[in-house]
Amino acid sequence: MATTFPGFDTPAVGFEQPFEMLRACHERVRRSLALLARLIDHVAAHGHDANTRSAAADVLRYFEQAAPLHHEDEERHVFPLLAAGSDAGIVAAVAGLRAEHRHMESLWGGLRGVLRAWTQPDAAPGVDAPLRAQAAAFAALYAGHLRTEESVVFPAAEARANASQRTAMSIDMEQRRRAAAVC
Repeated sequence: MATTFPGFDTPAVGFEQPFEMLRACHERVRRSLALLARLIDHVAAHGHDANTRSAAADVLRYFEQAAPLHHEDEERHVFPLLAAGSDAGIVAAVAGLRAEHRHMESLWGGLRGVLRAWTQPDAAPGVDAPLRAQAAAFAALYAGHLRTEESVVFPAAEARANASQRTAMSIDMEQRRRAAAVC
C-alpha cells in the first residue's frame, strides 16, 4: 500500500499582517520538515514511487523558494528593528539567528542534491546514516531557531515596529513573492 503525502493547507493570513504572515511561514516550515522526515523513513523502508517523488519535490520547492524569502523578510525587516537596541539579550539573539540562517543554508546544500535526485523516476533510495543525521541536524536547528523567533524576537520587533514600518514590510514581502511567483 502506497503512503500518501498530502499537500499543505496554508493558514489564511494576508500580507497586511506581516508578523502573522511570518508565524504562518513557521507552520509551513514545521510541516515541510515533518514531510522530509516521513519521506526519508518511507524511502528507507519502501523505496521510491510517484508519491515520494512528489513529496521530495514539495520539500525541495519549500526550502528552495519560500524559506529563502522568509529569511530575507527577517533579515530586511525584523532583525534591523532590534539589532541596534539596548537589550543585549535581544541583540545577541538576532546575531545568533543571522548565523543560523547561514548554517541552515549550508545544511540545506547537502540535502538539496538528494531531494533533486529523488524527484526522478529512476532515483536510488540512498538513505544512510549521514543523510539521516544531516536531516535531523537541519530540523533541530530550525526548531530552536523558530522558538527563539516566536518567543523573543518577533514579539520584541512587533512592539518596536510602527505603522509605517509594518506597511513597508507588508508591501516588500508581497512584492518580492510576486516577483518570485511564490506565496
